Amino acid sequence: MRKFYREKLDNGVTILFERRDLPLVSVSAAIKSGFSYESVENKGISHLIEHLVHQGTKTRTQKDIAREVEGKGGVMNAFTDEEVTAFWNKMPSKYFNVASDIVSDLMLNPNFDKNSFEKEKKVVLEEINMHKDMPQRYVLEKIKGLLYEKPFGISGLGTEKSIANLKRENLINYYKNRYKSNKVILCVVGNTTIGKVREFGEKFPSSKGSKDVLNPAKINKQVVEKRGGLTQANIVVGYHVAPLGKKERYCRDVFEAILGQGASSRLFEEIREKKGLAYDIRSFLDRGNNYGYGAIYAGTTKDMAGRCKELILQEIKKMKDLEKSDFEEGKEKVIGLRKVGSEEGINVMHQLIEEEVAGDARNFYKYEDKINKVKLKDVRKLADIKDYSSLTLLPK
Repeated sequence: MRKFYREKLDNGVTILFERRDLPLVSVSAAIKSGFSYESVENKGISHLIEHLVHQGTKTRTQKDIAREVEGKGGVMNAFTDEEVTAFWNKMPSKYFNVASDIVSDLMLNPNFDKNSFEKEKKVVLEEINMHKDMPQRYVLEKIKGLLYEKPFGISGLGTEKSIANLKRENLINYYKNRYKSNKVILCVVGNTTIGKVREFGEKFPSSKGSKDVLNPAKINKQVVEKRGGLTQANIVVGYHVAPLGKKERYCRDVFEAILGQGASSRLFEEIREKKGLAYDIRSFLDRGNNYGYGAIYAGTTKDMAGRCKELILQEIKKMKDLEKSDFEEGKEKVIGLRKVGSEEGINVMHQLIEEEVAGDARNFYKYEDKINKVKLKDVRKLADIKDYSSLTLLPK
């Protein structure tokens, strides 16, 4: 049995709760603050806060935090994306009070210890270097900067310069200015009660932050880079798509599922199975309340990079002639994937937060109905991509 609650408390906190009967509970404290709202100078600060929060609070050390969760058989993590930063854990439901107290503590009482701050800056700089050394991840991060102007177009990890120049005072001020209760979303999926979830939300002192306005400037660029030490060409083609709050998002989900998701996708069948040009080829979507873009990645040989890119663009255009049978199969695929993913409480927790940031978490439960209402002609229209960006990373 599942039942969903969505409420706005007097302190401005939004609570989202899906009740489940299994003796588990996933608990998250999220703030509407992420990469999108950073300047060129402080790019990466939201991600750095995520790192530092787990290094200790005013009441718990890093070891205390880990032991309280893992000692009870739980797991914990966090994520930062363009429009939200979230701290979460999953535990046996009898420990809900522990789970909720820990994520509250992480958000409300970070210590931002000076030594930990300097240490985590070094860790993030190594993370940036690691991503550079991973060609697939590098090109998928880089495509954002070929679709949007700075600062939005810069990787959420930041740059060597922005991270190196950050001061502890910058981070504390950013936290104080942005971590306000009216921007907090508390999401719980599991076996507990709405009363306990309300108590969880009422722990947050009332505070109010101003409404964020985001309108990232769109661009299109095509870039070729060469790098020594590579044996494979890495290609990514990117294009702007509608944000999550727009009706088109459901058409886009069907379009991308047919085009580039899984071994039954058109890109996989044409470029890998028929022509043997790539081992890995797939499409991705990155969308929020104020932005959206799609990307198609392929790894191929240096000599076939141009041909592979050409075939990707051809397959996109061929979607304008999508057959009704393939269209219906695509809708079934999207609905099925959502149901399979919903078995895991953490996935539902993440998607509820995403939907709330985009407007209303209740849309999560309307997804199947929205997909079923998608029209073939509207999916075909998405094949008409007026412009695109691309990055080709070639071996020297």
